Amino acid sequence: MMQFYSQSIIRRFVSIGKHTCVCVLRNKSGMEEKGAASLETTIANRNLSLKTPKGTRDYGPKATAIRQRLLDRVVRVFRKHGAVTIDTPVFERKEVLTGKYGNDSKLIYDLKDQGGELLALRYDLTVPFARYVSMNNISSIKRYHIAKVYRRDNPQITAGRYREFYQCDFDIAGTYDPMLPDAECVKVVCEILAEAGAGEFVIRLNHRKLLDGMFAMCGVPAEKYRSVCSSIDKLDKTTWDDVRRELIEQKGLDGITVDRITPYVTLHGGLELLKQLTEDEQLKGSQTACEALDDFRLLFQYCEIFNVSNLLTLDLSLARGLDYYTGVIYEAILLDNDKQTSVGSVAGGGRYDNLVGMFNPKRKQQVPCVGVSIGVERLFSVLETRSINRIRTNETEVFVASAHKGLHLKRLEILNQLWSAGFKAEHSYKLNPKLLAQLQHCEDYQIPNAIILGESELNRGIVKVRRISSRKEVEVTLDRLVEELRCRLSTEL
Repeated sequence: MMQFYSQSIIRRFVSIGKHTCVCVLRNKSGMEEKGAASLETTIANRNLSLKTPKGTRDYGPKATAIRQRLLDRVVRVFRKHGAVTIDTPVFERKEVLTGKYGNDSKLIYDLKDQGGELLALRYDLTVPFARYVSMNNISSIKRYHIAKVYRRDNPQITAGRYREFYQCDFDIAGTYDPMLPDAECVKVVCEILAEAGAGEFVIRLNHRKLLDGMFAMCGVPAEKYRSVCSSIDKLDKTTWDDVRRELIEQKGLDGITVDRITPYVTLHGGLELLKQLTEDEQLKGSQTACEALDDFRLLFQYCEIFNVSNLLTLDLSLARGLDYYTGVIYEAILLDNDKQTSVGSVAGGGRYDNLVGMFNPKRKQQVPCVGVSIGVERLFSVLETRSINRIRTNETEVFVASAHKGLHLKRLEILNQLWSAGFKAEHSYKLNPKLLAQLQHCEDYQIPNAIILGESELNRGIVKVRRISSRKEVEVTLDRLVEELRCRLSTEL
């Protein structure tokens, strides 16, 4: 209920949620001060609870501009390679996602049943893509998909690790000759990181068949292959002693088997290592390992032609814990200034030949797939740190300013002329703004050009066009204004 107070009482109207309250600060006797302080304390405590959910963040204008430009560059590369785009629901039936991610399945966000279906938020874009291919009976497609995914993970915001984040996927589905699609996926990753200005990076490579052959040779039971992979995949974050302890105490391997694995999973290198593995007598006895090494020889040959082979390194500790990988797997790692220290994975992917068939076991012909996912949030975190203070948040090309009072109608007329000609233009929403304030707005928002209207100039049929960076002005007749601006903007590109 709203109450009325005498004029001697100073009041403050405070909005809390949907309710408007009158906060009485003081009256002549000062008797209301305590109540006012209590209400202000309540408001302060309420503000402290205003935060985004754990593992998420807001993106302001500068951050959003950086991310959008990054996404634009990613899309240009995808389209350059002939990919079409699709979209899928943000949630899937839970049975679609279950059993596809190994130990990571515990990170899937389940949704409360509200319509007779058990649903879950999508964990990645690969499984929904495979479901889409199977459901629509597609035999071949090259697609990209950019959308948010959700993981009930332990977030590390400073490292670009979130519970809600964008993925940018590029996949090639269809039956093709070995390593041709795989090599193009590697090329796509290299082009995107170069286009984004990510700095020095390396592509780590391994092969699920090489791991399987190595495990069999070392005595690992077949039913534990994927479980062992998830442990070995932690070697980029922890020591071999910790992984060894996990393999023995949690995965149930005996010490002798683990010690046989050790010499292999610590290997990394380029063509020299590939030659060494090819000549390994024990690996020669494994058909699956030999198939993997043949794939690597083709992949290095194709990547040499693509001028990216110097960025590849074999790393037998790379396992990528997801269950659906069947062949080549890879991961892009950004390097620190010394080009030796990793600052995190920004892309990953590989071959998954059986995933589509899991959704339709009766389908006679399998649809092999290979793809890559760009970790755009982690890449964004790197770029944001470098450029947050230099980024433009708008694309305005010209600002229409007035130097005298009473010119707002003429401003609107010229503004409409510029919009009709396709220019990105704006003006002040004040009828009679100060010229200095208008020019300061241009500098603050990095708007490159300003059209300045003055009474005497308009009487002569001209306006002044000012380049904000140099502050140089030229007089231009109104009938040549559009032509002059187009000329200026073409030289600024």
